[in-house]
Amino acid sequence: MRKSEIENLEITLLLDAMYERYGYDFRDYARASVERRARQFLVKSGLNSISEMIPALLHDESFFQALVRDFSITVTEMFRDPQVYRMLIEKVIPVLNTYPFIKIWHAGCATGEEVYSLAILLKEQGVYDRATIFATDFNDEALEKAKQGIYHLENIKQCTLNYQKGGGTESFSQYYHAKYDSIAMDKSLRKKITFANHNLVTDQSFGEMHLILCRNVLIYFNKTLQNRALDIFNESLVPGGFLCLGNKESLLFWDKDKNYESVEDSAKIFQKKYVRDRLNKTNE
Repeated sequence: MRKSEIENLEITLLLDAMYERYGYDFRDYARASVERRARQFLVKSGLNSISEMIPALLHDESFFQALVRDFSITVTEMFRDPQVYRMLIEKVIPVLNTYPFIKIWHAGCATGEEVYSLAILLKEQGVYDRATIFATDFNDEALEKAKQGIYHLENIKQCTLNYQKGGGTESFSQYYHAKYDSIAMDKSLRKKITFANHNLVTDQSFGEMHLILCRNVLIYFNKTLQNRALDIFNESLVPGGFLCLGNKESLLFWDKDKNYESVEDSAKIFQKKYVRDRLNKTNE
């Protein structure tokens, strides 16, 4: 057996151990991403092989938690991909504005920067007080940081530029308080946000939502897990609700893609069709 084949077997056993011992299932994550992160963690761990990581995570929960943090993707920033927010303002918010109450799910929210970005957008569009935002992730450490809403000051220039490009109409500085080398998001933005642990690999649908955002998460899943996540979103969305994905993600090859129409291709925003629309097409 070649060295690469042995390493592949080691990673398979590692993933099985994580699932059996702790219930965290990375077995259907994109294999290349898992292999890369396992190798990176091996270097940091000081161990000699991936197989040595297995007894360590089985008997040391702190070792496992550190490994999960490395497997969790927390790359995010305020108003990331500003054109997406501009399209939400132009094409989604006017529809949401027709509802008396608005329920939004931000799945895979990481450390929360994009959740606060969405809250700012809703405030400026006059619909925040009617909205409830559920921000979820499986990484408890990232969720805790999201709840605190405290971020490094060094990125504030880029965040401000993103905000302006994303359709912001006020001064971005009014939404945070700066102290030393950090900023704290204004408490008024958290009023309508509920942060909760939710795992797209193992958990179920999340209520009747008018808008679901899950950006740049599906790219780390294989096709089986992508379909599972999309099925959860489909079950969670009301007819006419919107789904916003990452710029490298799509509904292609999903068996329910015909139930959705593209609202804005460049922003990967899709709208779930009403039942009557599907019935009319069936009868034609």
